[in-house]
Formats: sequence, structure tokens, C-alpha cells
Amino acid sequence: MLYQDKTYRESGMLREWYQEHERDLPWRHTKDPYRIWVSEIILQQTRVAQGLDYYTRFIACFPDVKSLAEAEQQDVLKCWQGLGYYSRARNLHEAAKDIMSRYDGIFPEQYKDILTLKGIGEYTAAAIASFVWNRPYPVVDGNVYRVLGRLYAVTTPIDTGEGKKKYRELATLLMPPEHAGMHNQAVMEFGALQCVPQNPDCEQCPLSDNCLGYASGNPQQYPVKQNKTKIRDRYLNYFFIVYGSYTYLHRRTGKDIWEGLYEFPVIETAVSVELTELKDEKAFNSLFHETGEPALSVVTRDVKHVLSHQILHATFYRVEIHKENAALKKYLKIPLAALDEYPYPRLIDSFLTEKLE
Repeated sequence: MLYQDKTYRESGMLREWYQEHERDLPWRHTKDPYRIWVSEIILQQTRVAQGLDYYTRFIACFPDVKSLAEAEQQDVLKCWQGLGYYSRARNLHEAAKDIMSRYDGIFPEQYKDILTLKGIGEYTAAAIASFVWNRPYPVVDGNVYRVLGRLYAVTTPIDTGEGKKKYRELATLLMPPEHAGMHNQAVMEFGALQCVPQNPDCEQCPLSDNCLGYASGNPQQYPVKQNKTKIRDRYLNYFFIVYGSYTYLHRRTGKDIWEGLYEFPVIETAVSVELTELKDEKAFNSLFHETGEPALSVVTRDVKHVLSHQILHATFYRVEIHKENAALKKYLKIPLAALDEYPYPRLIDSFLTEKLE
């Protein structure tokens, strides 16, 4: 009981800090679970400064569950374009349709029901339930891991089952049920603004007297992580093909990156290759066979695009052809003037914006 009293005092200090330092953000001025849901999904993999404009745009496009559920997936992805991690947008869309079907368009209030929606895990369900209805479910995200890891000098790695259980128990102990919503907001904001990953200002921290990580002399060693994710390199050779006033696109499917988005015809190679080597590839000959001596030129080479577990190296070629062969007929043929109507990954969108204007 004494331990819980101590954690509640620390929670009170966090809430006092939050009331003084809280950022003025639009989703903090609403109890609409739909808007809070959208904000939480956007902020899963996006900094607040970047996500704010996207949140405003997304809400303008789809102001409620019904409008999102009734939209075409292509329109949802187009509105999301540039944010990355596009499975978030697809899951939002599917979950909105599910809410319309199972809950008559009313966002479910119960934590267990929120958890059944596609793309919503324990963290997002806890955030929505506590922010909207003050339900006593602790949020545990990267910021919370950092605050708790340092405050209690937790040596159990966060990327283990034991670690996740340990942090959830600590988060539950630290959260006073009657202040669940504000507490969750406070600890997340504290991790984002005060207890930052590098060079935290511990001298100005209201919790420094109680922080075991600070007492250790090296708070940045927490939270502990056991495994580093292996990063792989991929080499993509894109062909911006011009056939009169038309070009060709491909819609990505399957469970690889950028599902549902559009790109140019592409040949992926194991390593970076020159054009002379690329011309020896079977896929290249199939793509441009009987197109009438295509005129190729390199537009940009080895553009690096970093994803969470992959580094993409992209080279873009402009190719003018005189005939359309059977291979190209399998692609989507569109007028050049209609290029901006389709949703693209940022890599392709940047090429269109910077190189083709």
C-alpha cells in the first residue's frame, strides 16, 4: 500500500507538470472517440509536428465514422499519402466499416469491444477508453516505456514477454483510476517533452528526486532493449514510361510494403546495378520487348528511402516507347495528366513532385 501511495504521489506530480506544459492539440479539445482514434493511429508512427497537418486533412476528408466507412479505399489512401505505414489507413477504413455494421455507426464504449476493431491493440484501446470515458486502462507506448524504465531503473528488456508484463504492471500501479485519462495524457507528454531519448534535462525534472535511473548516473541506459531489428537493403529500378500522352502504373498487392498504393513498373535486383546490367535482366527484356527501340535516360540514381526495417535504394529511369507490347497491357494505362489522382508511397510522390514538375 505504501508503494502504491508513492506511485500515486508521482502521478500527481506528473499531472501538475502536464497542466503547465500540455501542448495545445486539436484532439485534446474533444471527447469524440472517432477523432481521438484517428489521432492515435496517426501518432503511432508519426511525430506530433508532422501528424498535426495530416490529422486536420484526414478529418476534413472524413469527419466521422460513416464518411470513412463509405469512402473508397483509394480515396482513403490518397488522403493518407505521405504519412507512411499505410496499413494504418487500411485498418482505419476496415474498422469504420465494422463499426457501421456491428455498432450502427456508434463507436463502442467498452475496452473489450474497442479491442476487436482492426488495427487497434491494447495501447490504442486504452488511450481511447481513458481519454473519452476515463476508463482505468494504462497506456504503454515508447514514451511510457522510457519514463517508467528510468523512473524505476527497470532492467527487464522491453522487447520480451516478461518485460511487457512488467511495464504493464508498473503502468497500472502508477495510474490512479479516478484520474486515468489525464494521467495517461500526462505520462505520454512527459516522455515526449521532458524525459526525451537523448540528453534529458534531469536537473529540471520534477521526478528526479525519485528517479532510480537518474540516481544510477546514466538514465539513458533505460529502457533496456534485448534485440536489435535486422535492417535489409532492397534495390528498386523504376521505369517512368511515356507512350504518347500516357504512362503506366502498378498497384501493389500482397503483404509487402505499400499495399494498395501505386508505383511505376519496377524491377527489383539483389544489388545496385548499372543500366547495361539491367538490360540483361529477363524482366527488362519482357517489359520492353517490341516497343520500338525505347529511349532510356536516368532521371535520378540511388535515392535512399528508409523504412522501419528496410532501406530502399531506388533508381528512376524515363523511358519513351513507340509501341505497346503485351507485357505493358497488364499495367494500368493512364493519361499523364491524371498522375496526381492516384495514391503513391512517398518515394514515388517525391519523384513526381521534384523531377516531373
